[in-house]
Amino acid sequence: MRIDKPALIQHLKAQFCLDWHGIHGIRHWSRVRYNGLLMARENKASVHVVELFAFFHDARRFNDHRDPEHGIRGADLAWQLKDRFFEATDHEMALLTEACHEHSNGLIEADITIQTCFDADRLDLARVGIMPNPVYLCTEQAKSPGILAPAIKRSIR
Repeated sequence: MRIDKPALIQHLKAQFCLDWHGIHGIRHWSRVRYNGLLMARENKASVHVVELFAFFHDARRFNDHRDPEHGIRGADLAWQLKDRFFEATDHEMALLTEACHEHSNGLIEADITIQTCFDADRLDLARVGIMPNPVYLCTEQAKSPGILAPAIKRSIR
């Protein structure tokens, strides 16, 4: 069991305190996962960490607006659920923790896996009326028209 996705998603849904289908809910997580896995295939980021990031980065939001501690809470939740719903090495958990903690802080310099997590989330900003700006994207993959334009379309669909 690398990730027991059905059980993990069921658990996350039960504890999620926002609209499951809202701007920070499962549809967003799904697009972040898709974006991240697409980039990770090209840039050699950890597919496992990118996938876990999609599930945890917004899982502990208390609101859809300013919630500066939500990434920290998401990483804490991941640590609590490790070995119950998914397996991860200490190194993978360190990457996931940093990605969750920092994903809303505008950083662009980091390990390629963390950058891929940041970009996967940023590529979905059009859902809230913000067009992803390549200046704030980390990876060449995210900046490429073949990934950026389709991600924007998916986000506003």
